[in-house]
Amino acid sequence: MERIYFDHAASSPLHPDVADAMMAIYRGTFGNASSTHGIGRAAKALLGRSRERIAAAIGCAPNELYFTSGGTESDNAAIAGVARAMHRQGKAHIITSSVEHHAVLRTCEALRKDGFELTVLSVDAFGQVSPADVEMAIRPDTALISVMYANNETGTIQPIEAIGAIARERGIPFHVDAVQALGSIPIDLKTLPVDLMSFSAHKINGPQGIGALYIAKHIPFEPLLFGGSQERKRRAGTENLAGAAGFAKAAELAVNSLTEKKLFLDKLRLNWIERMKDAYGADRIAVNGHPSETLSHIANLSFIGSDTETLLMNFDLAGIAVSGGSACTAGAIEPSHVLIAMELAEPRLTSAVRFSFGLGNTLEELERAHEKIATFLNRVRTNA
Repeated sequence: MERIYFDHAASSPLHPDVADAMMAIYRGTFGNASSTHGIGRAAKALLGRSRERIAAAIGCAPNELYFTSGGTESDNAAIAGVARAMHRQGKAHIITSSVEHHAVLRTCEALRKDGFELTVLSVDAFGQVSPADVEMAIRPDTALISVMYANNETGTIQPIEAIGAIARERGIPFHVDAVQALGSIPIDLKTLPVDLMSFSAHKINGPQGIGALYIAKHIPFEPLLFGGSQERKRRAGTENLAGAAGFAKAAELAVNSLTEKKLFLDKLRLNWIERMKDAYGADRIAVNGHPSETLSHIANLSFIGSDTETLLMNFDLAGIAVSGGSACTAGAIEPSHVLIAMELAEPRLTSAVRFSFGLGNTLEELERAHEKIATFLNRVRTNA
């Protein structure tokens, strides 16, 4: 049976050029970048080149970029690292939003148990945070603001520049989870009013198990991991050389093809929405998220009259990989915390499916997928 992958927001396939870049490391460079001998120095030089290439792709200095194990660690380290450092200055209040990834929300909750105070901002029906609400939530003891660039479930893009301008005016560190945004939105940290930004390679056709965290030079920070002096003493642990090389190649490919890719993914997304309306009924399909401020590759649709679990099961039986929301919570079929925060009506909340597109998907593939599920969706519609 043909397998069709519409779950790129969860993880994306490795680009062949990325695989080649990583294999060159696996077959050649095996040293530890912390070793002082020639083989270790070669590994360190390779790591440095990878860091420089990623930094160039996002517009920061190489010494402001730290390798991590992925987006979750990057989010955890950014929030806990800055919060604990700011606590030494008598500041123990954190502002975030109700639609953040669990890597952010659960880190904030853990800090609350350690004595920090937390303000979780609500969002509008499209899932956007209001900059005015951010400004109103700021207190004299606010240590950090953390708002994601674009939502991984709905694709909604947040007003990061406006929020960042408020944070900068007040002298408050501003963290942005850009795991889903990298490769879809131009990112230039030389101009963005952002102090910390989290990234992950496997969302941009890079390898799983490596990410990065941008920390502006002036930002106070305490490390999450302790051990050796790697990553300028901010992230202990032997560096993942092949992962870094793969991440660097993936970042270059993603940034260099961003405009072309956006045009194509916009076409795929809109085509798929129309096909779902055709198969299920335009009056029974609701698009969740912002109508214009959205990522090109994510379509979160509610199939009114059905339920998410039935839909996911039947898509999978048809060989089509989709998601009910974040892959990190996919083990349990329960309403998305993002859609709950958007206060969607129950029929939309309990019938939502996320489709996300990327490398390898084509219009012809969408047509075949539509043919596979049209009969099933028509039957569900008839019985609803």
